Amino acid sequence: MEITLNHKAQAIANGKTECLVVFLPSEKDKQSRRGLEQLPKAAGHIVDQVLKLNDFSGKSGQMELVFSEAPGIPRILLIGLGTKSDVDLEGLRRAGGKIGKKLHEMKISKLAISPPDFLKRSIKSERGTALIEGIVLGAYQFKTYKSKKSDQGSESVSITCYDPKKLTGLKAMQLGKLRGDSANFARTLGNTPASDLTPKKLSEHAKDIAKEHNMSVKVLEEEEMAKLGMEMLLGVSKGSREPAKLIIMEYSHKKAEKTVAFVGKGITFDSGGISLKPGKGMDEMKFDMCGAAAVLGAMKAIGTLRPKLNVIGVIPSSENLPDGQAQRPGDIVKSYAGKRVEILNTDAEGRLILGDALTYIAKKFKPDAMIDLATLTGACVVALGNYASGAITNNEALCDRVVAAGKSSGDRIWPLPNFPEYEESLKGKYGDLQNIGGPSAGAITAGLFLKNFVEDVPWVHLDIAGTAWDVKGIDYFSNSGATGVGVRLLIDLVNQWNS
Repeated sequence: MEITLNHKAQAIANGKTECLVVFLPSEKDKQSRRGLEQLPKAAGHIVDQVLKLNDFSGKSGQMELVFSEAPGIPRILLIGLGTKSDVDLEGLRRAGGKIGKKLHEMKISKLAISPPDFLKRSIKSERGTALIEGIVLGAYQFKTYKSKKSDQGSESVSITCYDPKKLTGLKAMQLGKLRGDSANFARTLGNTPASDLTPKKLSEHAKDIAKEHNMSVKVLEEEEMAKLGMEMLLGVSKGSREPAKLIIMEYSHKKAEKTVAFVGKGITFDSGGISLKPGKGMDEMKFDMCGAAAVLGAMKAIGTLRPKLNVIGVIPSSENLPDGQAQRPGDIVKSYAGKRVEILNTDAEGRLILGDALTYIAKKFKPDAMIDLATLTGACVVALGNYASGAITNNEALCDRVVAAGKSSGDRIWPLPNFPEYEESLKGKYGDLQNIGGPSAGAITAGLFLKNFVEDVPWVHLDIAGTAWDVKGIDYFSNSGATGVGVRLLIDLVNQWNS
């Protein structure tokens, strides 16, 4: 769905829209009619009658569509936001998600909204950003492979914000759309089957973004990686006919004083290799490149925002398949860092490709910080479920910034312990390291494996295995498919450095 935006510093007049969205607090807030004076008299009367009948309480998450006899406003969509003290940007984002999903059902081409004026003072123009971001995310549908077009919903919707109190602005709304579009781009990459999204295709997407936004891009092929000694990365690709790629995108700003690197795991399909995964659910392993998708989505947004910060987007990419030439349990490979790594399980492949990529970026670019995102372990899903990504770090101050960006963006982060005792299980019997630890604390030991390859660069690892797809109960996500997790977090993290 294509969404266009308009902002008018005036109240809505009659005959202007196919549906009017009205945001209401809960009755407990005792402000249930605040803002209704801005509505046309007939529309305000209808909403007032609904409230008097106690058909709508305004509690958070409540939504009701009312068919209206108000001139020029055939529908009114009531959205509850709860009490004033409870409403934050994530609440507005989720309210927007409900609206986005409803757009398909209503089959309209014109929507009017008025930003709620009963919020905390700390929520300023960002209310327009959060609402539009939620609408764009909620309206997302993946229909690329549907042979028959659905008759549900309009192809495009024009959203006009009527804002006589100037609570937000068009620029803030456009930022919300950019954030939503960038995350949706990552969602589409994640939802695309591995037959159509290979390491080569990922590199082509990176080149397209770089060309559009005047970035530089370099793709290391297997021959060059072999010369560099990246045996961890190349070992994973040995079972595939698709060559591995190491994709490096560079956004530069002439006034930048800092450089950050975002590294995304790009396993476009993960069968587990010789350590074959169970057949049930293996189709979901096309999502094993959602870290790469997050980096591409973030770089796409960064190219538009043009922050005063140098940003490096890095994607080590491969398939992990069984074959006569595939890497075997018991093999020992040499990393780009020079460490010998014993392969105990070929399904612990993400940490191998990330390790070589992290060392390459640390040595070549010496960034001020590195953040990696990876659908790394099922253990993280067991520990945290689907509503927070786990974090491992070598720098608490950097991790605090990442956690803050997670809170503001909705891509929530929970730091995991990294006590040195956990690292004991990674010591190799025949090599320097082994690629899995013991039977417990798998998310922690996987992250600490990566710590061996970041040199002395401040670094945070984000395990997004639980948050990258099939997240239920969040209004701006579908119950199935990729979420685009990490894109909005990285945008907010860049904004922190840029402020």
